[in-house]
Amino acid sequence: MDAQTIKQRVIKVQNQRDYLLNLLEQPNLGTLRIDVNQALEEMDELIDEFRRTFGQTEI
Repeated sequence: MDAQTIKQRVIKVQNQRDYLLNLLEQPNLGTLRIDVNQALEEMDELIDEFRRTFGQTEI
């Protein structure tokens, strides 16, 4: 897999992260809030790892 393909996939993950942030604003999320927070943490780790690996500050 080349760097451009990885970058495109990380951008897709970052867009999904924005969706999860919007989901957290829902008052009726209940216990799913824990899962959404976990997903956000894992996405943040993935994005940070990408930046460290490819030396990019922005995606």
